[in-house]
Order: sequence, then structure tokens, then C-alpha cells
Amino acid sequence: MTNLQERGHLLTEQINPHSLNLDQLNSVELVELFNSEDFKAVAAVAEAKIPLAKAIDTTAERLRQGGRLFYIGAGTSGRLGVLDAAECPPTFCTPPDLVQGIIAGGAGALVRSSEDLEDRAEDGAGAIAQRQITQLDVVVGITAGGTTPFVHGALNAARQRGAATIFIACVPADQVSFEADIDIRLLTGPEVLAGSTRLKAGTVTKLALNILSTGVMVKLGKVYGNRMVDVAVTNQKLRDRALRILQDLTGLSREASGFLLERSGKWVKLALLMHWTNLDKEAGEKLLAAHQGNLRAAVATYESQQKPS
Repeated sequence: MTNLQERGHLLTEQINPHSLNLDQLNSVELVELFNSEDFKAVAAVAEAKIPLAKAIDTTAERLRQGGRLFYIGAGTSGRLGVLDAAECPPTFCTPPDLVQGIIAGGAGALVRSSEDLEDRAEDGAGAIAQRQITQLDVVVGITAGGTTPFVHGALNAARQRGAATIFIACVPADQVSFEADIDIRLLTGPEVLAGSTRLKAGTVTKLALNILSTGVMVKLGKVYGNRMVDVAVTNQKLRDRALRILQDLTGLSREASGFLLERSGKWVKLALLMHWTNLDKEAGEKLLAAHQGNLRAAVATYESQQKPS
């Protein structure tokens, strides 16, 4: 493990040779430089596709068994985890406790810097104990430089409880090694502003978390084609989206789609099943429950049952 007092050799702390004259660039040149460097974030995700895919499969399997997904980090890394977790309920209608973000310093650290708290490994372990992590859960530790004690403490405590652990860092394993079930390295190189990991490291982390959570929800049947059929209809924008999904997939008018949405209890997935099978709300709910909410599987089962033997 890296000496926490000597981090200058870390990839995320090194000097970027392309931005040595950063303070001498005009605004257009600044934008061009940041833009060219940001392309490295997309390439880094591509390089990490195998462990990312494994993380999706592992997490989906645990959640099917009743587990939960936790993101844990400090500073920018912690904020990105909290953001991804917060966006799951409206997008996929998940219960708030299914995907959770934990940040060093708690909710206050979301809007005010509290980076000093990242050095407390015992606080990370305490966060795991407080949430009663079990062997069904998945804990994703996010640390750009790979050395954050808060994250290390949390992941070590999670492993002791039998949880699946995923380590996400933006430095190679030969600089910072850590024992986790899945090791994801997102290597974007030195930052344009040396050491400012809210830049490329933050961007690549956001990309990876988007892929992880969305991939898991796809595996859990919360998507049909590329439509968010479990969208929570909680405001006018989301109601409009729900109606457009119903119109596109059923061919119904907007008015008829509205009636169907109301009959289903504002659940797009159930509305589609009711339309395609002529089942009532209660029967549709039972069929979906029998297929763990997978709409495609539920429709296929219904259609097979209608065929003459």
C-alpha cells in the first residue's frame, strides 16, 4: 500500500506535459485542451470493460437475492456515488434503500468541503456497521488516487461481513494495490490542473457509475428495449415521458395512453403488459411478480400459454 504521506508518484498527482503553460492560454485554447484531455476518459472506460461487466453481473445477482448496492467515497468520489444512487429511484422506481451513497462527512459534505474526514478509516468501517451490511450486499469503494483511508476501512469491513467488494481507482495496481473482489482501474493520466481529480478522474468515474447502475437495472428487468418502463411518474416531465413510451410501444393515442396509465396505477411496465395481454391490473401484477418484474419474460410466458397445445 502507498505511503499516504508520499503520493507524488501516483498517476493522478503527476504533472501533465500538455498543460505546462495552462496559465498562458486564451479561453479558446483552454477549452480545446480540456476537451482533448477528456477524450481519455472514454478510452479509459473501454479499457476497463471486462471488470465493469463483471461488476454489473455480480451486483445484479446480489440484488436479485435481496441485497443492496452501496457507493462509498470522499470528496468528489463520494459526491458522484451519492448522485448516482439518488438518480436510481426516479429513473427505475427503485426503493431508496436499494442503491445508497455514503460520503465521508455525511450529507453536509455534499455541499461543503470536508476532505479531512477522508483520512479516518474507522469512520468508513463504522458506516458499514451502521448500515448492517451483509453477504447479500455490494459495496463499491471509489477513490481516484486509490489511497483514501475512509474507503479502505469501509471495504475491509465489508469484506469481513461477506459483502461483494468493488474497488474503483484512477491509478494502476502497481502504484496502489488493494484486495477486492473486483478491481476497476480507470486510467486517464495526469490532470490538466495537476492533482485536481474532479476533472478527468471525476468524469471517468461518472461514466463508470452510469454504466454500472444502468447495466444492473437492465439486468433486473427495469428496461424494455431502451425504454425506462419503471420510470416513477412523479412530475409533469416524467408523466409526459411515460405517455410517450406508451404511445410509441402501443400505437395508442395520447388520451388513450393516459387512461391506460391511470388504470395501471401509473406504472408504465404494468400498463404495457395490460395492453398487450388484456389482463386486468391484479392479474398483470401477479404475472410480473412471477417473473421478478421482467416485462419481456412475462409477455413471453403469457403468449406461450395462449398457444393451443
